[in-house]
Amino acid sequence: MPADDTATPSASPIPPLAIPALSLAAFGSAISLRVTDPLLPRLASEFGMSLGNVSYVITVFSIAYGFSQLFFGPVGDRFGKYLVIAWACLACAVTALLCALAPNYPLLIVARLMAGATAAAIIPLSMAWIGDVVPYGDRQPVLAQFLIGQIVGISAGVLLGGLAADYFNWRLPFFGIAFYFVFVSLTLFAFNRKLPSYAVTTHKVAGSALQRMINEFGQVLAKPWARVVLITVFLEGAFLYGAFAFIASHLHRVHHLSLTNAAALVMLYGLGGFLYATTSRRLVRSLGEKGLSRWGGIIVAAAYLTIGLAPDWRWAIPACFAAGLGFYMLHNTLQMNATQMAPERRGAAVSTFAACFFLGQSAGVGLAGFAVEQWGTGAVICIGAIGVVLTGLTFSHLKQAS
Repeated sequence: MPADDTATPSASPIPPLAIPALSLAAFGSAISLRVTDPLLPRLASEFGMSLGNVSYVITVFSIAYGFSQLFFGPVGDRFGKYLVIAWACLACAVTALLCALAPNYPLLIVARLMAGATAAAIIPLSMAWIGDVVPYGDRQPVLAQFLIGQIVGISAGVLLGGLAADYFNWRLPFFGIAFYFVFVSLTLFAFNRKLPSYAVTTHKVAGSALQRMINEFGQVLAKPWARVVLITVFLEGAFLYGAFAFIASHLHRVHHLSLTNAAALVMLYGLGGFLYATTSRRLVRSLGEKGLSRWGGIIVAAAYLTIGLAPDWRWAIPACFAAGLGFYMLHNTLQMNATQMAPERRGAAVSTFAACFFLGQSAGVGLAGFAVEQWGTGAVICIGAIGVVLTGLTFSHLKQAS
């Protein structure tokens, strides 16, 4: 598909299951990211560490995920995005196995760092590939449907971690993730061989690999609106996921729920996201990008304040559901803008977007881990609420003015 999205390929169509296969890969990536959230109390006990210190299993994953975008974006443009995603899934199987076999906390941190680096290619390059083959007018609903895998994966990861924390060994989920990624990688390799030529387009640029990377990211950052989108998603990741990482621990510590039950409540976040994915066409038509970003931030803030301040755990039932709906209203709008920041370098553009999002997460979780020891989980969740609503409202205002 040409970069301006104005032409329709005359070649054979994309295989019907090619995008759902990418959604399966996104499912695994999301599980790998979020499985450690409810495991934090178990890991703290296992390794004799504080909750804040053991949260580095989340932070290092996000840091590696973010910085690795600087590599995978240009690589996807150069060698073909779908093929790179398939290889990345195979690498994810190896790094998940390393997490499962880590004999101590320092080596677990190293394995999580490697897991974040290998998972980095999956969702951003999938979004960029969809941007290559789906016209702009149809893209937001397709992206929303693709993200069902990520949405369900977030919930499944939290539940899997909670069950392992209460009833099994913390290593067990990582063995399951490794096996799953082997299956997904083989599926993607099979579909890659069936893709028409316009869906596997690569471009060659003269010069060293490092210079090519600098040039591609420089072209993205040179665009003023791209800088707005990137700063916004960094702040969204910091405030939203800095708080989200401690919701299960908050319900466990403050309301004395088992980690399994706390994780089950957090799963409702994914159901809220699923509601958005299935109603995205209607919401886009009725609210537009400005309304989605504005109301998404407001809904997340209201939900987080409810979770952080409520005197009873039952308030978390509707709040977790609403948080998922609000997040995907805001984040999917940012993703839509990311796919069009630099159409001629879409792989680099979307990877830069993902890098900012996950570096924001790593910063947010790191700061939240420190703040939890000082002020408690409730205060951290409320701070996240305020940050998210200010971020959403600011982006909506800038979008209206642009």
